[in-house]
Amino acid sequence: MLAFAAGRLLTPTDVVEHPLVLVEQGRILEISALGERQVPTGVSMSDFGDRWMAPGYVDLHIHGGAGYDVMDATAEALPAIERLLAQHGVTSYFPTTVTAPMDTTLQALERLANAIEKGERNREKENADGEVRALPLGIHLEGPFISHARRGVHPPENLLAPTLPAFDRFWQAARGRIRMMTIAPELEGAPEVIAEAARRGVCVSLGHSDADFAAAERGIAAGACHATHTFNAMRPLDHRSPGILGAVLTDRRVSADIIADGVHLDPAIVKLFAEAKGPGQTVLITDAISATGMPDGRYHLGSFEVEVRDGKCMTGGKLAGSVLTMDRAVRNLARFAEWNLPQAVGAASQNPARVARIANKGVLAAGADADFVVLSAEGEVLRTFVGGIECSC
Repeated sequence: MLAFAAGRLLTPTDVVEHPLVLVEQGRILEISALGERQVPTGVSMSDFGDRWMAPGYVDLHIHGGAGYDVMDATAEALPAIERLLAQHGVTSYFPTTVTAPMDTTLQALERLANAIEKGERNREKENADGEVRALPLGIHLEGPFISHARRGVHPPENLLAPTLPAFDRFWQAARGRIRMMTIAPELEGAPEVIAEAARRGVCVSLGHSDADFAAAERGIAAGACHATHTFNAMRPLDHRSPGILGAVLTDRRVSADIIADGVHLDPAIVKLFAEAKGPGQTVLITDAISATGMPDGRYHLGSFEVEVRDGKCMTGGKLAGSVLTMDRAVRNLARFAEWNLPQAVGAASQNPARVARIANKGVLAAGADADFVVLSAEGEVLRTFVGGIECSC
């Protein structure tokens, strides 16, 4: 058994003053007030003083970091990315593909499924490889079922019409590990693929889309329940033709994510979005690429090159992902939207976990996984723990 104490604990739906947290076999056994509960005999306690404990962050959309892409075939790629994620408070993540030739995507999906399954085996053996890092929990398939008009930097020659056979090829290669999929609902065949993916437990997310309002609502009716990097790679909002953004911002069945780096969205738009979706349906993502945590220069996203300078990732005059880290996204959201720290933390922890139907993640409560971060009062990540064990970062 392990014991932890701090100044405050964010669940994040509640704040516990001077908590005592007991952890056993990687899960939270009990949370109580330190003054009301004695530390069990023989259990050593880690006391974080006046620091805050908060749920570990969950990133549903990340392409890479530390010089590596999640689609890289090298054995060093994912561990390096996972160390960087943990440094910035992320304890769980969805490695995210980018549109590529079918064979390339199938091979990447198989490798990512292997990594997820290896992580599961290691957790059962209490981290048999001796290193604690952020954990991949599922795959986010971004592309190829997206709009040519709103493809962003996804290679046009590799885009595909959404069909059930094509989706099933991806599903089989990933051995059912696809937990999230971005799709343009206006494409022919999209409603059928959305319905089937949702039936299999995938969080279907609307994005890279030129849909009008009616097409977006058809996608939602078919089973889509989320939106990908809202405002970016979407038909712009028009006051007489609201389009996909009108549906995403007003339909209460839909949660949505944003890239709060101050580059993809002006702070005023972040505040507008936060007011429209509210603390319960706002999700932070990074959309980070291989350049994250690295100096300015040339990096890759999937198969193409990206120029990174002054916090902007560009290729062909278009934004290509970000170098945002989740801890900075939390602080930015709090500042831009004028939210308190618990609300901003919820957008990076509880909300993404709930959206992706990840059990026992994103909250600190009895029975939940002991994945947590130690924060300063300003939201700076000081330490990161997975299963009650401090990450090797």
